[in-house]
Amino acid sequence: MGEKVVPANEASWQDLQLIFGDAGYPHHCQCQRWKMGQAGYAPQPREARAEALRAQTNCGQPDAVETSGLVLYLDGEPAGWVAVEPRVNYRIFQINEATATVWRGRHEDRFDPDVWSVTCFRVRKEFQGLGLTYPLCAATVPFARSRGAQILEGYPIITDGAGNITWGEVFVGPLGAFLAAGFEVVHAPSKRRRVVRIEF
Repeated sequence: MGEKVVPANEASWQDLQLIFGDAGYPHHCQCQRWKMGQAGYAPQPREARAEALRAQTNCGQPDAVETSGLVLYLDGEPAGWVAVEPRVNYRIFQINEATATVWRGRHEDRFDPDVWSVTCFRVRKEFQGLGLTYPLCAATVPFARSRGAQILEGYPIITDGAGNITWGEVFVGPLGAFLAAGFEVVHAPSKRRRVVRIEF
């Protein structure tokens, strides 16, 4: 099988929406909960979230200077997405709400522009079970480094021995995908959550 990962601005909006699907939480969220923070996210209809994602990714604009993620194609078919961009772009990391676990025991500048974050994975329903989070995670490393990141971090959960895992829990990615991509665990804020990093 041929895998190709491209910046989201080099993918079409239609392809990205195929990945997010036409029902369920990914379709509803449009990768906006961490971007908007709970207070901004809750009142927004799905259509507004989709328009926000479209503006953030600049899908269909290959000459765009900025984008907010990567799209994986498998044998030419849009199959997966990963969100990766400067941590300061995520409102949820700047306030004390759902990120309490991620920040527990950490004392650092939340507004450091040199730190980038890998926050969300989505594999299209038809391609789930093929391990595509692994090449998606690996692709975030050269992408972030080439765009000036000094540190790249993620917030995966431990899935081994955890029992039944729902998609809603593992959208941050499994720890194994990050370790395989060369990230190292730097913090364990809870039993299942890990903070992982690569320093360039």
